[in-house]
Amino acid sequence: MAELRVVIVDDHSIFRSGLRADLAADLRVVGEAADVTTAVAVIAETLPDVVLLDVHLPLTADARGEGERTGGEEVLLRAAPLSPATRFLALSVSDAAEDVVRVIRAGARGYITKGASGPEVSAAVRTVADGDAVFSPRLAGFVIDAFGAAAGETAQADDELDRLSAREQEVMRLIARGYAYKEVAAELFISIKTVESHVSAVLRKLQLSSRHELTAWASARRLL
Repeated sequence: MAELRVVIVDDHSIFRSGLRADLAADLRVVGEAADVTTAVAVIAETLPDVVLLDVHLPLTADARGEGERTGGEEVLLRAAPLSPATRFLALSVSDAAEDVVRVIRAGARGYITKGASGPEVSAAVRTVADGDAVFSPRLAGFVIDAFGAAAGETAQADDELDRLSAREQEVMRLIARGYAYKEVAAELFISIKTVESHVSAVLRKLQLSSRHELTAWASARRLL
């Protein structure tokens, strides 16, 4: 069986140590982090196959001011663009529907509770690495309900996207993922002033007032 490279993100060192010890031999832990900033840096450096991510990771000072977003969501939005091939598997003590749906909307491929055994977590990591979704028992229903309801919004989202030019859509996705203006400019080979113009046009056409509202808009429509 091919070895999978894993990063563990959780603010409790004892939990990280226990999880590392319980993972199967074919899962190699290549990094750990206890906060948002460190997690993003470790993921960008190691480019793991799977990240085991604490949903309610505390927000560090540089990540605050992002509305109601959790630390887990913040890691997803910041790290996913830096390591596109990485899959994220959410871990939490919570089995609340709101937590499950929010982190899946942010980009996680699965959600399991911390009551899962080592073999169960290991199996979930392999499943997510293969591109499939995985959920602890009873949690899948939350996702089916939420995204079933969201399906009816797809046509509306398409109509809203049609208001934007192809370049505006590119800028919109990068800004919504947390890129700074200068990073968007470098990524798309355009000037910062042009980025600013595109962002103003996007916000006007979508009737939004800030990049934080834009991130929420894009996340709710699974455009990140």
